[in-house]
Amino acid sequence: MNDVDAYLYDVTELAAGDGGGFLVIFPDIPGVIGIGETAQQAIADGRLALLAALDALKAVDREPPVPGARRAAAPSA
Repeated sequence: MNDVDAYLYDVTELAAGDGGGFLVIFPDIPGVIGIGETAQQAIADGRLALLAALDALKAVDREPPVPGARRAAAPSA
């Protein structure tokens, strides 16, 4: 699977003291992030990073994480 649209992401607004802007993370693939001055820019940057990560996994014959698997495995509060 190499469908970036299948992966959920979280968008966080960064405080001015942290440089401002927005941060996007993909809970299913730790370490894949996107940043931008706007939420839309951060999402676009994150999608590029996610695509690169999925391509890298494919290049070494590793299956990408199943979209939503980490959220499904997380304990409910």
